[in-house]
Parts: sequence; C-alpha cells; structure tokens
Amino acid sequence: MSKIGFVGLGIMGSPMAGHLVAAGHDVTGYDVGPTGLDKLKAAGGAAAASAAEAVRDKDIVITMLPQDEHVEQVFGDVLEHANPGTLYIDFSTITPRTARWTAEEGKKKGLRVLDAPVSGGETGAVNAALSIMVGGAEADFEAARPIFGAVGKTVALVGGNGAGQCVKAANQLVVGGTYALVAEAIMLMENLGADAAKGLDVLAGGLAGSKILELKRESMLARSFVPGFRIDLHHKDMGIILQAARQAEVSIPMGALTAQLIAAARAMGYGSLDHSALLLVADALSGRTETDGAS
Repeated sequence: MSKIGFVGLGIMGSPMAGHLVAAGHDVTGYDVGPTGLDKLKAAGGAAAASAAEAVRDKDIVITMLPQDEHVEQVFGDVLEHANPGTLYIDFSTITPRTARWTAEEGKKKGLRVLDAPVSGGETGAVNAALSIMVGGAEADFEAARPIFGAVGKTVALVGGNGAGQCVKAANQLVVGGTYALVAEAIMLMENLGADAAKGLDVLAGGLAGSKILELKRESMLARSFVPGFRIDLHHKDMGIILQAARQAEVSIPMGALTAQLIAAARAMGYGSLDHSALLLVADALSGRTETDGAS
C-alpha cells in the first residue's frame, strides 16, 4: 500500500481520506482547520503540521481544495517537497487552465499529475460512491486506480491533463440547470394545487428521473437546505463554466441563465446553503417569501 499525503480535509476530503486509511494506505493529512485532522486521526491516519510536511516523501499526494488559488498555493509545496516520480492527484474543482499548469510545472520536476474532479457531493464521498472524471496520461491513470477505487464508484479517463476539469464543468452545468428546473416544477405543482410530493415521486420514476430527484426531492419540498454542496461553491463553478465556454467559443444560453439564478441565490444570502436552495429563488420570483427550514 502507498504512503499518501492528503491536503484538504473538508466536507468531501475528510471521508475520502478516511476511505483511503480503511483501504490500508498510510495517510498523512493536513487542513487549515482542526476538525478534519481530528477525524483523520480517529480513522487511523496521521496529522501533519503543514502542507509541506504532509507531502514530503510520499508515494502519492492528493489535494481536495475549494478554489484555484488554494491549489496553486499547495502545489508550490508539492513542487518543493515531493520527490520525482510522485503521483499527484487533484480532486478539486478548478479551471482547466490551472489543471494544465500543474501538469506542466509538475512534469518539469518529474511528477506525474492527474486532475480528477469528483461528483456526488457529501453523500457520495461518505459512501465512497463518487463519480470521478480524470485528465492525464493513461499510465498514471492506471497507477491511480487503487486510489480511485477506494473513494469512487464510476471512474473514467476522459482525456489529457485538464480534460477532467472540462467534464466537471459540464457536470456542474447539468446539475445547476436540473436544480433550477426541479425548483420550477415544485412551484408549478404547489401553486396549481397538485400534491407535489406524489408528483415528484412520479417524475422520479419516469423520463424526468435524475439523481437530484432521487436524493433531494424530500428535502426540497421541506425547504431544508443543509449543505452537501454550497451555493457559494456552485457559484464559483459557474464562473469556470462561463470562462470555459468563452474560451471554446460556444454558446450556452441555458448555462448563462443558470449562472444568474445561482448568483441571485448568493446575493439573497443563501451562499452557505445547499445548491438545492435554488428553490428559494423560485419562491421569491413567484412572490413567495417562506423560508422555513432554509438552514
């Protein structure tokens, strides 16, 4: 089994690191807050005092961080302290440009780099059922299979470095748009006098079915938005999507509208809530102000 340095032990990273410990790997983690470190130690891993300490002399270095600037900062420690031949896997959701930069800079130092953003939210991380979209070399992807197998269920190499982030952008586009439409469907049924709970059960079993309807319909109807993935983070991801579309010179009008709805949710003060809180934006646009359970 491998010696792993894991930086970023938040909502997603913490259970992922725990799964790697359970799979028999020697995991040393670092996070800016104590909660993730305590959970890792309780799971049988070790806590480092800094990112540099976490990545030093490891076979594999993993990051799971919120934004590009965090990845860039920690990757500086990776470049300085990781040994040549180290496999670096970034599970963060960042821009394809930054992913390609880590690959280019890593190659100069003899590192093997994969961008491997994930989908599935906190539930997927806890249940080791994440979908993982990977960009990089095929040999490095094969070397990383035991890591992916410990934390995920669906894994695919989707292209060269940066391609994983491109597919993750597409994922977030579909997820955001689906939440927006489910929110409108709930509002439509509620305001026309239909039983929205039974209506969503029917939708979930038909062509309109989705993971979002499967996992979130009850909490959305209850206006309960405990974060599995926060509006603030989806707002960041929509920025990545719009930037990527501009770079590719493609038109994504539905994506642009979804980005505006998510931005509205953030402006309304819902940034810390789950992204299913787009229903609160639909409420507001329809003249409803009830926010019971919006926590």
